[in-house]
Amino acid sequence: MLLAISLLVVVVYFYHVPQNPVGFFVDEASIAYNAHTIAQSGTDEHGYRFPLYFPAFGEYKSPVYIYILAAVFWLTGPSVSVARLMSATAGLVAAMLFGVLACQLARRRSVGLMVFLIAALTPWLFEISRLVFEVALLPVILALFLLMLQHAAKRERWSWLIAAALGGLLGLMTYTYSVGRLLALPFALGLAFFFTRQRWRKVVLTWIVFGLTLLPLGVFTLRHPGALSERFKFVSFVQPGDTRSQIAFRFVQNYVENFSPRRWLAYGDPEPRHHLPGMGSLLIGAVALSALGLIVVLWRYRREAWWRFIIYGLLVSPIPAALTLDYFHTLRLIALPCFLIVLTVPAIEFLLEEGEQRGQARRVALIVLVLITLLQGAVFQWRFHNALPRVDAFDSYYPELLAMALAQPERPIYLYDKTPAAYVYAYWYATLGDVSINNFRRLSRDETPPPGAIVIGHELPCTDCEVIISRGQFQVYKQLVNSKQ
Repeated sequence: MLLAISLLVVVVYFYHVPQNPVGFFVDEASIAYNAHTIAQSGTDEHGYRFPLYFPAFGEYKSPVYIYILAAVFWLTGPSVSVARLMSATAGLVAAMLFGVLACQLARRRSVGLMVFLIAALTPWLFEISRLVFEVALLPVILALFLLMLQHAAKRERWSWLIAAALGGLLGLMTYTYSVGRLLALPFALGLAFFFTRQRWRKVVLTWIVFGLTLLPLGVFTLRHPGALSERFKFVSFVQPGDTRSQIAFRFVQNYVENFSPRRWLAYGDPEPRHHLPGMGSLLIGAVALSALGLIVVLWRYRREAWWRFIIYGLLVSPIPAALTLDYFHTLRLIALPCFLIVLTVPAIEFLLEEGEQRGQARRVALIVLVLITLLQGAVFQWRFHNALPRVDAFDSYYPELLAMALAQPERPIYLYDKTPAAYVYAYWYATLGDVSINNFRRLSRDETPPPGAIVIGHELPCTDCEVIISRGQFQVYKQLVNSKQ
């Protein structure tokens, strides 16, 4: 039965992927467009050849996702479907890896299937698998790291291959997403839990390998000082004049908020781009199993280095999100549900223990919790696939505006944006339509379109213009008079 449900979940994972959510967010367009240019010419949109990080409207995109998508685009050509299917595949692979990890820990296939279902149906992980964001790969890499660490934890002596694999995966985590840069170091420090007389040299070797993977990052930082921290200035809660006590209080407040059961189970991330409004980000049955698993670990396994690391990982996971303005940010908290899923394993093992009357009651409790998880997961899937399109969150109307602008004879088409990001929509959708980006010209905020120009404007009112079409934050219009004249 578990296997049959698992196969059904696999089908659901790829159902309606390109069209749900409808549209393509600006970060998705940026990632996909740069992957296309890398696949075509080995350069990014700015002409940099095989860059380590990709400059994009005030921030730098991490390289791992873009280069993998570029390899896929080299085979298939650019499309929204292919890009979104890659994220869906990453989400499914992450769920499978957590299932394999559970099977290794419990030595029972049924436990692995249950944990796979929990991971695959968890809204938090499912929703990021619908988006062409770098973060979609982080659960996969974290699951691989935990699998390798669990493999190493069973051995008194680590081989150099284990040390190299662990250090390499920490390095890969660093280059996958900005949160990975903040989490890889504390995860590396957490390997100190595995210090023994036989292992300490290989733990140090793991740190050395991890350090070597950071050399390109160090060189990039020296050549582009402040580039990778520029985005943090806009999302940090720290303001000029804040005292240390104010900063510490706000950090603790944010940190505790990220463990709020109300956020987990009822509301989730308030940003509709990351989360379907009206439901929690975690499933009730899964959270109950995670809580029980934490109790079991503290009761039975607190002396085991592996489980100490899992609790440590759970505690450090919210740190990146606690440093920023947003409450309960799905992407910056992405490691948190991964550790919660791992904690379901000791709970399931505990409830499956053989015994007389008590053992039977435990199995009934497990069946109830798994059924609740499956039922709530099915409800979430139904709501997700039948929800109204989040058009404003994903600017799904942009292709219509672009088609209307391209239908006009005037060239170039001017891109006049309030923010430095919206232009990439025109580049991406033009690429999909086999239209050269030479048909467009970007304008700065200080410039104005010439008389007679066709303009795609973003959040900027036009004067002395004839509006052709308007949707959401965008409008296509013809400039009648140069406002500077």
